[in-house]
Amino acid sequence: MSLTLEPVQTRLGPTTSYADAFADELEAIYGRGVHDLPGVVAALNETGVRPADGSDWTEQAFTAELARLGAKEI
Repeated sequence: MSLTLEPVQTRLGPTTSYADAFADELEAIYGRGVHDLPGVVAALNETGVRPADGSDWTEQAFTAELARLGAKEI
């Protein structure tokens, strides 16, 4: 079995400071054993990383942000 990179795993340019902070917070949350959607959203709301509009995270905002950040670049 060979492993290959999916296009979404590569970027054409550097990530933003926001994307880096978001990823760091998610890594820390997952590292604490929080893996369910409500738990991840609650934990994110305890951090300084906020959605673009500055509001609290919701499950819908979180899943939309994951989709946006994971979108394949053309």
